[in-house]
Amino acid sequence: MKQTFLVREHHPCLLIFFAGWGMDEQPFLKYKPKDCDFMLCYDYRDLLFDYSALRSYNSIRLIAWSMGVWAASQVMDGKHDLPFIDESIAVNGTNYPVDDCRGIPSAIFRLTLEGLTGANLQKFLRRICGSTSALKDFLAHTPQRPLEELREELRTVGDLAKELPSSSFVWDKAIIGSGDAIFMPANQLKAFDSGTSVEQINCPHYSDALFTKLIEQGESIHE
Repeated sequence: MKQTFLVREHHPCLLIFFAGWGMDEQPFLKYKPKDCDFMLCYDYRDLLFDYSALRSYNSIRLIAWSMGVWAASQVMDGKHDLPFIDESIAVNGTNYPVDDCRGIPSAIFRLTLEGLTGANLQKFLRRICGSTSALKDFLAHTPQRPLEELREELRTVGDLAKELPSSSFVWDKAIIGSGDAIFMPANQLKAFDSGTSVEQINCPHYSDALFTKLIEQGESIHE
């Protein structure tokens, strides 16, 4: 797993954002959270995580998106001596990355992996953005990772989903986009128990407007 500070100004609060499959820093460089350092996590070809980078902070805001929800749930499961997690928000993802009822159905996941080409990746990006105009904006900041690396990451996620036990991490809030074409909204609704507040909004899988609201404007679930 890659951990990259996009903002490191020694604030007492750290915002950690776990991105989705295939991402890197490029789509997230434009976000500047207020009064928080900002760490981006991505590339889930392994789940090795450096916890020492977190221990100088008084509190943590945790936001995870897509496959990042699963990755974050695995590494932030309370087994480590971490600063206080003030709030945790899951966006268009679940703790079950490959699951017929609570995640991406296994047949769809397998077909995506087996059919991963440059052309199909472009189709995938169109699906996550939800519209041609949103895709155009996304491609202006598109991730710069080779296709074989993305294939390896997806294969590893599938393997780890089978090998690792389900995480017991309970999210404070789950935001579910009604237009999500990757993690079906109905499956997301089944994935969260009563300990998680669920909000359904009108957005696709990837939403720049939503990320701006959560990251830059610092919308809190406690407000």
